[in-house]
Amino acid sequence: MKTASLPSLRVEPELRQAAEEVLRADETLSSFVEESVRRNIEFRQAQQAFIRRGLASADAARESGRYVAAGDVLDKLAQRLEQARAATKPE
Repeated sequence: MKTASLPSLRVEPELRQAAEEVLRADETLSSFVEESVRRNIEFRQAQQAFIRRGLASADAARESGRYVAAGDVLDKLAQRLEQARAATKPE
């Protein structure tokens, strides 16, 4: 597969220095930037998918007329949190 280039990027010297300081022994600045772009793309794709699922869920609730009250959801989450905290407390 033929490769392509990302646009050249001008940054403040401090940003470049900070990036260089966190490089691993086997890592180049180019590979660091490439990995950063890949992770940001994955994050944004996941974010878009989350929003699509939320909108689809809202549409389904509207169509069915079946909703769960926000207070009920928060109460259940609070119960789960308390159970998890109780399970991790040292005796």
